[in-house]
Amino acid sequence: MVHVAVIGVGYLGRFHAQKYAKMDGVDLVGVVDIVPGRAQEVAREVKTRAYTDVHELIGKIDAASVVVPTIHHYEIARILLSNDVHCMVEKPISTTVEEADELIDIAERHGVVLQVGHLERFNPAIKALEARLTQPLFIEANRLSGFKNRATDVDVVLDLMIHDLDIVLSLVGLPVKEIRAVGVPVLTQKMDIANVRLIFTDGCTANITASRISLHSMRKIRVFQPGLYISADCMECKSLIVTRDLSAGPMSAIRPEFETHRGTDILYDELESFVRSVQGLERPKVTGEAGRKALKLALDINAQIMEGLKSAGIDRHFLPPDWSQQVLSGFQV
Repeated sequence: MVHVAVIGVGYLGRFHAQKYAKMDGVDLVGVVDIVPGRAQEVAREVKTRAYTDVHELIGKIDAASVVVPTIHHYEIARILLSNDVHCMVEKPISTTVEEADELIDIAERHGVVLQVGHLERFNPAIKALEARLTQPLFIEANRLSGFKNRATDVDVVLDLMIHDLDIVLSLVGLPVKEIRAVGVPVLTQKMDIANVRLIFTDGCTANITASRISLHSMRKIRVFQPGLYISADCMECKSLIVTRDLSAGPMSAIRPEFETHRGTDILYDELESFVRSVQGLERPKVTGEAGRKALKLALDINAQIMEGLKSAGIDRHFLPPDWSQQVLSGFQV
C-alpha cells in the first residue's frame, strides 16, 4: 500500500485527490490546503482527512502530489523530498533553473522519485506519435485556449507552451541551437500569446504557438519526416497518420490512417505511473531532469521575448493594474 497526499486542492488538486481515491493499492491519507474550508470540502468528497500544514503529514505518507501555485513548488517539494517523500510536482517544476537543480539533487540524495506533471506525455495521441517517429524534420504545435482567470501567476509560455516544449524536446532528443521568439501581454500583465521557432542541432525545426486569449480551443501537434506525416489532436485524442513508401517510386500511393483513442483517463494514467515509479516498477516518464529542460527552454524563450518588447519600447508591465478586469467585464469567450 502506497500512502499518498495531495498538497493544494484548488481546481487541479481536487482532480488529483479524486484519482488517488479510486486507485487500487493507494491510501489517500489526506489533502492539504491553506484554505481550511477548501481542504475540508475536498476531504469530505474523497473520504479522507483535511490538513492546512504540509508538516503535519511528514512520517505519515510515502508520496505526494504538489499542486500548489508555481511560486510555491520549490518550497513545498523541498520539504517533502528532504523528508524522503516521493513527489509528483505539477508543471513547471519550479520558477528558476537553480530551484529545479536543487530539487533534483535532493531527490537523488534521498533516493526518492521526482516526477513532473507534464500531462500530455500520457495522452494516447502523443504516444501514437512517439511510436511512429524516427527522424522528425519539422514540427508545428498550436495550443490555444480561451481566457480563464486562473493560473495567471505565470505567463502563457510557462502555463501552456511548456507542454509542447516538453513534448518537442522529448521527440527530437537533441539540443536547441537557435531560438526566435515573440509574444505580448494582452489581457493580463504577463505574456498571453507567444510564438517560438526552435532550430535543433540536426536541423529539425519546430514552430510553436500558445495563446490563452483565443476564442477557440486547440491542442494539436503536427510532425513531418521523410515518408510520414502525423497530426496528433490532444483535445480529441485523435491521430491522422499519412504515409508513403518512398522506395516504391514517384507514383507510390499515399496512405492516410485515422485513429481515435477512446476511454482514456490521462490524469489517472499519469498518477498511476507515478505510483508505479514509487513502487520501483518503472522509471518516471517525465523525470525532474526533463522538467528542468522544459523550464530552462521556457525561461530562455521568455528572456528573448522580453528583449524584443524592450527594444520596441514596450515594458512588460505597461498595462494599468485594473486594465484586465475592465476588459474582461465585457469580454466573452
